[in-house]
Amino acid sequence: MELVIQKYTNLPHIDHVGYWQFVTIRTQDSIDEAFLSIADEDISKEQFKKDEYADLSLKGNYLNGEILQYLYEFLLSLDSILYELACFCIMPNHLHILFRQKESLALIIKKLKGISAKAINKQLGFKGKFWEKGYYDKAIRNQKHFELTYRYIAHNALKVGLKSEERFYGKYDLL
Repeated sequence: MELVIQKYTNLPHIDHVGYWQFVTIRTQDSIDEAFLSIADEDISKEQFKKDEYADLSLKGNYLNGEILQYLYEFLLSLDSILYELACFCIMPNHLHILFRQKESLALIIKKLKGISAKAINKQLGFKGKFWEKGYYDKAIRNQKHFELTYRYIAHNALKVGLKSEERFYGKYDLL
């Protein structure tokens, strides 16, 4: 008898108020065929490979200058309202954010993407989708996982030669 393993594409997110979440959101224009072709059996490795690709890609690089400053302030403005913010890093075409949920994950992402997309589109003179439809999220499992994720976010801009002080915000001294 042959064992058939199905690939599930619509598994639910771990979504509980009080959970720490690591979330990555990308600009719509940063998603191309090369990005979509990256796949691995281990979702964490796949995500890492996609992050490496996005870090070096010039596609969808809108999160600079005034847009970077707006998004930095916007993410901080949601602290203590939708989430308890630990840290974030805004790369030119995606962002990483680590937070403890105060609301449902779906509501947090909807507000974060919806409000910022409207403001960024207005600044850039764009219409339509700004952020990719989906997002990557991973619930934090323990203290070690939290610290590794925090450090990953903290070093994301530095590893590609960007100024961390412009792109990274962190509440804790875990470096």
